[in-house]
Amino acid sequence: MGSLFEELEAREAAARVRVEELEAELAELSGRLDLARESLERLRIARETVAEVLAEMTPEKSAVGVDAGQPAVGEPVASAYAGAERQVIGVLTVPNWQPGMGAEVLPQVYRDILEVVADAPGPVRAKQIVPRIGLPAETGKIEGTRSKLKRLVERGWLDEDVPGLFTLARRRAAVSPNSR
Repeated sequence: MGSLFEELEAREAAARVRVEELEAELAELSGRLDLARESLERLRIARETVAEVLAEMTPEKSAVGVDAGQPAVGEPVASAYAGAERQVIGVLTVPNWQPGMGAEVLPQVYRDILEVVADAPGPVRAKQIVPRIGLPAETGKIEGTRSKLKRLVERGWLDEDVPGLFTLARRRAAVSPNSR
């Protein structure tokens, strides 16, 4: 009968080891669950905050005029995001150009690009702009700038009559990109 008790003890020890392994696995899964819950909560808060900001935005707060950001009395003001839906997923950092809209609605790097293009005596290439906006003349920086130039063309801020050569959009040639 001695061997039956030994067998039971061996099985009990194996079961104990398996319980300890499962408890360790449960503790690890519990920690991962806590991290996932924290991440979910941060995302929920971020979504609610963005929704609140968008809901609180009024045409007066989001409107940008010409002449150092102050519209003339009785002059219509073009919003950087006129016609944009309130329930958006992404943010339009480069709005479509509209009459009366100044470059101050653009992120700083886009304003810098517009300034270089405006100061140039003729059409400019991306590789000419890169050093003038303070970036190293590396392929990655040139391609990133070219992408920004193409975006400015798509949104009506610049023209690209010849591929790779950029100028101010003709319809806004009278408006300075520095009308901050």
